[in-house]
Amino acid sequence: MLSVTYTASVFGVDAFMVAIECDAVRSLPAFEIVGLPGMAVRESKQRITSAALNSGLELPDMEITVNLAPADRRKEGSALDLGILASLCHACGIIPRDVPLHDMCFIGELSFTGEIKRVRGALSMALAAAAAGKREIFVPMENLTEASAAAGNGIKIYGVPSVTSLILHMRGNDMLSPVSERPDTVPIDIRSLYGDFSQIKGQARARRAVEIAAAGGHNILLVGPPGSGKSMIAKRIPTILPEMTYDEAVETTKIHSVSGLLNDEIGIVSHRPFRAPHHSMSVASLVGGGKIPMPGEISLAHNGVLFLDEFPEFNKSAMEALRAPLEDSEVTITRAAGRITFPSSFMMVCAMNPCKCGYFGSRRGKCTCRASDIKAYLSKLSGPMLDRIDIQVEMPELDFSELSGASDGESSDVIKTRVEAARELARERFRQSGRWNAACMNNSKMDTDDIHKFCPLDDGCLKIMEASFKKMNLSARAYDRILRVARTIADIDYVSGKTDSENIGKQHIMEAVQMRSLDKYWRNV
Repeated sequence: MLSVTYTASVFGVDAFMVAIECDAVRSLPAFEIVGLPGMAVRESKQRITSAALNSGLELPDMEITVNLAPADRRKEGSALDLGILASLCHACGIIPRDVPLHDMCFIGELSFTGEIKRVRGALSMALAAAAAGKREIFVPMENLTEASAAAGNGIKIYGVPSVTSLILHMRGNDMLSPVSERPDTVPIDIRSLYGDFSQIKGQARARRAVEIAAAGGHNILLVGPPGSGKSMIAKRIPTILPEMTYDEAVETTKIHSVSGLLNDEIGIVSHRPFRAPHHSMSVASLVGGGKIPMPGEISLAHNGVLFLDEFPEFNKSAMEALRAPLEDSEVTITRAAGRITFPSSFMMVCAMNPCKCGYFGSRRGKCTCRASDIKAYLSKLSGPMLDRIDIQVEMPELDFSELSGASDGESSDVIKTRVEAARELARERFRQSGRWNAACMNNSKMDTDDIHKFCPLDDGCLKIMEASFKKMNLSARAYDRILRVARTIADIDYVSGKTDSENIGKQHIMEAVQMRSLDKYWRNV
């Protein structure tokens, strides 16, 4: 008998549908899988037969051939186990022939005991099945929470604990309970993870710079001696970022699911990611890679923050590999298995000392580095990379009075209110201009046409920009980034009531220029 069921296979962070064609005929016992199966798929024969046997299913001695279509596309992973078993049981009559399997999708790995185990990328596969018109999707019980994001509009998601429970359900004996509506994201107290901005003492200029960076999605570099609070401020940035939309949460969850970073308690990622990789990591770990390409840290930070502490200490190749993703908000990896594009729209936050010993330009500590050492250290940051960092701010040491006194800094909630208002003002501006992706746009993503349209300058502003352009020897990219930052500063001042107009003024241009004025470090390097 011939039976056709459906499953899905992950490629990158997305998935594609796989039709499982099972042909079982009376002949010498054999079990063959064709259609470009990967190693894990080939090994499914042993898992399927053992799971069936230990679940009390009597598979007849037959010649079984399974074809995975499309046959010209490689299928990897163990998530096809459940679909192959369902097709086999349908062909052998264990599942009644009148059950409409063409409307169903089966996702899951089998254990020898018959238990259905969790798999990576369940959300991506469930979304692909829903897009293909499948109305009932069966996933491991451990993947039910994340896969439920594909529910709704008549689509039901079933959590299946074992082979026995699936067969009973198909026979109509002991029906499984489906999830028919997508779950809400569960809010968490983000401050319990990262702290609050009210805990930061002093560093008013750095706090202002971080607020601007968060409001516009700008990349920022914090430079200062050890102990000045660079890491402390950076780790609190997630507490002032706007809440993720549901679409952003699903997109982020897909990446983390494919990477195997979700567990039973984390269904949908409800807060913006904060990734802080060590500077010793490889290029592949940072941008993604492998024989079967997997997302790297820049994709795991998608819709969130990528914090690179001790920035000059990162491998030169890894550092330069960031340049294209910072511009394109995605990274493309080409391997023998195919060409995969991972999303990587993140806010990059970098921190560094001004020299190897950390005390160049310090008011207290004595720098022990030679001039050549300082030059070599700062040279690790190339001009093109610095051009892609919108805001560069210095953080000096704190005075005793600042450390011993009570903190006068605003709380994260107060700053977050301004950040959200500024982002909403920018989104409304993009919506009115007909931007198709206005919901995910921020000022840092403006292209040249957007800058001309949304950043008009009067004569006074133009004179300041001309003088800055000549004195600082700015590139065209740096010029555009100053205008983007100025646009964000104007938005913050408008929503906070400091100005009565959304227009960019001279004070906004001057503040944006000052946030790129670390010439004393990189001059003559």
